[in-house]
Amino acid sequence: MAEEVLLQVKNATKSFGGVKAVVDVSLSLFKGEILGMIGPNGSGKTTLVNLITGFVKPDSGEVLFKDKRITGLQPHKIANLGITRTFQIMRPYHSLSAFKNLIVPLYSPRVRRSTGGRLGDRDAVAIDILEEIGFERDAYVPYKIASSLPLGYLKRLELARCIAMRPEIIICDEIFSGLSMAEIATMVPLLEKLQMQGTTIMMIEHRLRELFRLVNRVIVLNFGEKLAEGIPEEVIEKPDVREAYLGTEVDNVRD
Repeated sequence: MAEEVLLQVKNATKSFGGVKAVVDVSLSLFKGEILGMIGPNGSGKTTLVNLITGFVKPDSGEVLFKDKRITGLQPHKIANLGITRTFQIMRPYHSLSAFKNLIVPLYSPRVRRSTGGRLGDRDAVAIDILEEIGFERDAYVPYKIASSLPLGYLKRLELARCIAMRPEIIICDEIFSGLSMAEIATMVPLLEKLQMQGTTIMMIEHRLRELFRLVNRVIVLNFGEKLAEGIPEEVIEKPDVREAYLGTEVDNVRD
C-alpha cells in the first residue's frame, strides 16, 4: 500500500530583510510517521515550522494539508484543521493552573466537531490528559500554577495542549531541549504512544542521539536549504551533513 502524504511543503521560500531563512524547501510528511528535522542553529528549521503553522507567510511556495492549500491561513485556523505545535520557548497561560491551560483547546471548534459537543466535564478531561503524560494527580501537580512548574513539566504541558486538540499532526520544536536524560527517557514513550495511536509527528531537535531512536526519516537543513533526506543511518554518513555539523553532534550519535 502506498504511503499517504498528509502534509506537503512545495518550494517554500522566506526572507527577513536581506537574509534568506528558507530557500526553495520542499518536503512531504507521511501519515503515521515520525519525521525528524535537524540542522545547525540558524538553518531555518523553526522558520519552516512557522510557515507550516501560519505564524509567518512564505514569499513563495505553498503548504498543502491533505491536498488542500493552507498557505496564509491564520494559526488558529490551521490548528483547527488538525496541525498543532509546541514552541521552543514555552507559552503557557502563566497565571492559570496546569489543567486550566487545557480548557482553551478543549473548547476549540475542532474538539467540538469531533465530540459532537458532548465532551463532558472538561476539567476532568484536562486532568486525565495531564496524567497520561506524566503529571501526578495524587501530588496535585495538575492543579499548580503554570508559572511555578519546572521546565520538564512545562515541556509536557506544551505537548498536552497539542494533544487536547485531537490533532492529526503534532510538530515538536526542540521538546527535548533543556531536559535531563531521565526526563527524555520518560518523554520518548509518550511520543511513541502517540505514533501508535495514529498521530503523525514532526520533530525539530538538536539531541540527535535521542531523536534518531524515534524517527522514521530525517531531513537536514543548512543555510535555509534542504541538504539531505533519508533514514538516519544513511543521512549521518553524508560528508556534507558531517561538514555542516563540524563533526560534533554527528560523532556523538555514533558513539
